[in-house]
Amino acid sequence: MKKSFGERSVLDIDSGEIKHGSRTAVIGPNGAGKSTLLNIMAGILKPTCGNIYYDGSKEFPGTNISLVFQEPYLISSTVEKNIAYPLKIRGFSKEDILTRTNLLMEELNLHKIKKQRPWNLSGGEKQKVALARALSFKPGLLLLDEPTANIDPHTTAEIEKMLIEIGEKEDITVVTVTHNLAQARRMCDQVIMMHAGKIIETGDCENILKKPCNEITRKFIEGELLI
Repeated sequence: MKKSFGERSVLDIDSGEIKHGSRTAVIGPNGAGKSTLLNIMAGILKPTCGNIYYDGSKEFPGTNISLVFQEPYLISSTVEKNIAYPLKIRGFSKEDILTRTNLLMEELNLHKIKKQRPWNLSGGEKQKVALARALSFKPGLLLLDEPTANIDPHTTAEIEKMLIEIGEKEDITVVTVTHNLAQARRMCDQVIMMHAGKIIETGDCENILKKPCNEITRKFIEGELLI
C-alpha cells in the first residue's frame, strides 16, 4: 500500500497485519507516516495504490470503526448528549442509550460533569468524553491518535485502565499512535515500528521494546535522533 501527496511519498508498506482483539501501538519518529496510516484505516484518506483489508474483506466497515484525535472534537451540547449522539443516530432505543451512556460515564468518572458543555471542560475531561463517545456503539476497531499527549498523568492512567478493561470485555481491537513508549508498554501487547513511511518491525510489545531486532528501532527506543 502506498500513499503520496503530489510527488511526496508518505507511505510505502509492502504488508502488515493487526491482530483481531489486540492492543497495538504504532510508534516511530515524526514524519514516519503513523497518522497517515491511521487515517487510511479510518477511511478518512484513500491509499494512492494498494488495499487495506478488514477481517479479510476490502469492504470498509465504516459503522464499526471509531477514531479519536489528539485534539477532541465535541458537539456543542452536554457531556451526556455527546456520548449518546452516535447511539441516537444509529437508532438505539432510549433505554439502551441511557444504559450505555451511564456505563461509560461511570467507567471514566464523568457523572459529576454530565450536564456541562465542552467549553467548561478541561483538556483531560474533553478527551475522556471523546473516548466515551467513540466507544458508545461498541466499535470493533478503535483508532487513537496520541490520545493522552496533552493531559495529566492521573487522567492518562484512568484512560489507559479503561481502554484495557473495556477492550478485553467487548473484544475491541485498539490501535494507538503514540510517542510515549512507557504508555505502549503499559497499554499494548503488540507494536508496529514505522520509519520513513515503512513498517520496519512488528511483534510482541515487550520483546520489541526490550530487544528490538532492527537497528533503527533500537536507536529510536534509546532516544537517538533519526533522520
